[in-house]
Amino acid sequence: MTAGRGHVMPFGAALLRAGGTCFRLWAPGRARVELELHGSCERHGMKPLKDGWHELTVATAAAGARYQFAVYGDDGKRWLVPDPASRCNPDGVHEASAVIDSYAYCWSDAAWRGRPWTEAVVYELHIGTFTAEGTFAAAQNRLSDLAALGVTALQLMPLAAFPGQRNWGYDGVLPFAPAAAYGAPNELKSFIDAAHRHGLMVMLDVVYNHFGPEGNYLHVYCPEFFDRTHSTPWGAGINVAGEHCATVRSFLVHNALFWVEEYGFDGLRLDAIHAFRDPSTPDIVHQIAAALRDGPGARRHVHLIVENSANQTGYLALDAAGRPVCATAQWNDDLHHACHVVTTAETGGYYADYASAPLQHFGRALAEGFSYQGEHSGYRNRPRGEPSGHLPAWSFIGFLQNHDMIGNRAFGDRIHHLTDECLLSAAYACLLLAPMIPMLFMGEEFAASSPFLYFCDFTPELAKAVASGRRREFRRFAAVPDALEVPDPNAVSTFEASKLHWDERNRSPHRERLALVRELMALRRQHLTPRLPHIVPGGRYQLNDDLLSLEWRFEPGGCWRLSVCFGAQASLSTLVVGDIVYSSRAQHAGGQQVWLEPGGVIVAIERAG
Repeated sequence: MTAGRGHVMPFGAALLRAGGTCFRLWAPGRARVELELHGSCERHGMKPLKDGWHELTVATAAAGARYQFAVYGDDGKRWLVPDPASRCNPDGVHEASAVIDSYAYCWSDAAWRGRPWTEAVVYELHIGTFTAEGTFAAAQNRLSDLAALGVTALQLMPLAAFPGQRNWGYDGVLPFAPAAAYGAPNELKSFIDAAHRHGLMVMLDVVYNHFGPEGNYLHVYCPEFFDRTHSTPWGAGINVAGEHCATVRSFLVHNALFWVEEYGFDGLRLDAIHAFRDPSTPDIVHQIAAALRDGPGARRHVHLIVENSANQTGYLALDAAGRPVCATAQWNDDLHHACHVVTTAETGGYYADYASAPLQHFGRALAEGFSYQGEHSGYRNRPRGEPSGHLPAWSFIGFLQNHDMIGNRAFGDRIHHLTDECLLSAAYACLLLAPMIPMLFMGEEFAASSPFLYFCDFTPELAKAVASGRRREFRRFAAVPDALEVPDPNAVSTFEASKLHWDERNRSPHRERLALVRELMALRRQHLTPRLPHIVPGGRYQLNDDLLSLEWRFEPGGCWRLSVCFGAQASLSTLVVGDIVYSSRAQHAGGQQVWLEPGGVIVAIERAG
């Protein structure tokens, strides 16, 4: 990685060159497109090219210049729109785009080559609520805390420019422009640069299956971008397989490359790939993966993470050398859902699929990856998943919380508000001392008191509809007796309530949770991480009432063992063979027997030879 890395953009965008700025826009079926430069009262007709492209180079347009495109319909109707591939929209998604100099930032991470995935301990965070200020610059000041904790990879919730000043990020409409509410593009680069100096990978959550409901002008002048025969739960599907799909696919592939090449991200998390309708070979996910692997991934570690509720293992396939062919790993919802039922006894909604045998589901997810590997899902009323026991544990990301699992609750409850501390401590031992890649959600390491609520900042009519719909949705849940009290997503207070309070870490009970997480992560780093490249796919699990025992083998020899009691009463267990790595709430009962109290855990390693 070198100082001044830039990326040539498709579709739209202003590319600053020595002879001026080249502006391009794809608007098939529109014979007339103009460029408006703000502050100079200049309006320039753009030259139509083949395949719906329009282009113009303006010698006087320098970095900082504001511009919009004027697109005309056959009836003379005129749309004045921002660049759909804008690199910067300082005044919001409804206003003019800005030309930026991609070579202006001087990088200091030339020696950085990323980290192997087996070293990953992931920390998901939302820039706007991670600190009181909610900016890239403020988040940068916390990097040393995360590195000291033992985190090795940050996963930022989506940054694509969204309407208003606050949003989860999944309503983004300008996929190449970092949200102005968090800071300028160079401040994001500084954040990533500093993370690399701390030895931290930085991953970005990207949303390619839909656009947000407000501020996406492609709908009005470029309907070819969308698949009108396919809808996602969040809006019209993206045209990745129909007429004109080549340009749309290029837009998505170049966006993936843009974040990794120009900003130095160490990988991407693709949101909800199950929402694509793409029979192509290769499909869009494989196409993105190949572009990353053969491009920046040829020079440094670049990782691709997927969210896929269909539990399809094809995206996680390995080549003959054991390297990912497509995605590096997948978020494991099965592990979360099963553990949530085990620790909280909640069985509503999708948790119903785990209600009858939660500990068995949890054990299988820890040992084999997916719990649903083709079995019938009552919640979905169809079979779900594919066999996953042939994949190594590092193909899966486990978590007890993430933005969805907290934020989609009516009051944004974190898990420590819902369960017994003994059981939760045992769950953290399973998360951090099992071979699956662990992920924490921001503040989880110190049992943050702040909820993580759903928040947005839409125009009044849409805001009212969103608030009403959310309250209507929660009226169906017995656990929300008065849905009218559900916080208004559009209220500033909802956003402010979701911000972390970092001073809590020094007070009880937060400091005790922080100490536990630090201890477990240090043990993982010392004993388990060095052995993960040698793990044999497919662990084994065994249940004895509420006692769960697990075993994973390594090549050329050795074994990792974990036993945990999730019952209300102590369980008598055979003493785990090997050197004890971690023990909690365990008492030797004589001979080869040990009592595990509720929440008791023993982890041991049997060394090769």
